[in-house]
Amino acid sequence: MQEILDTSEALKAAFRRHASGVCIITLNDPEGNPVGFTATSVTSLGSNPALATFNVARGASSWNALKHAEYVAISMLSEESLYLAKKMSQDHTKRFLDDDWKPEATHKLPVFDKVNAVLICKVRQCLEVEMNAVIVVEIEKGLLPEEFASLLYHNRGYVLPGQRLD
Repeated sequence: MQEILDTSEALKAAFRRHASGVCIITLNDPEGNPVGFTATSVTSLGSNPALATFNVARGASSWNALKHAEYVAISMLSEESLYLAKKMSQDHTKRFLDDDWKPEATHKLPVFDKVNAVLICKVRQCLEVEMNAVIVVEIEKGLLPEEFASLLYHNRGYVLPGQRLD
């Protein structure tokens, strides 16, 4: 087994080997403009109450809007939404130019088509840690369109799950 003493490199190398689901986080900035980004850090925190978390770098283009947000949408991506994962991790000025999204009914959050699930969430807490932040959200409702194979991120690339092992 290779030993890596540089803790930053150890973290990066280990998480490259850890597949994670791909989501996009969308919200509106204080002026009502859509904002969003690709996230692989989304996780369930608990079901009673229904809570989830995600992480974001405080230097990200979406940070200013996110630190003021009351509500966000978490969209879980599928094989049909690979283009969204790529688009939402590129130039932030081009993320909402296409007509592949619409405002959801309750909070007018931007929501994309061709995703596996959408969670509409109220921001409960923002914990700033070094140059990053952990956002805790409470789920208000879920939207479940047709289900496709989930999109995963592994070893610096997007992949689809193989055979189920259980």
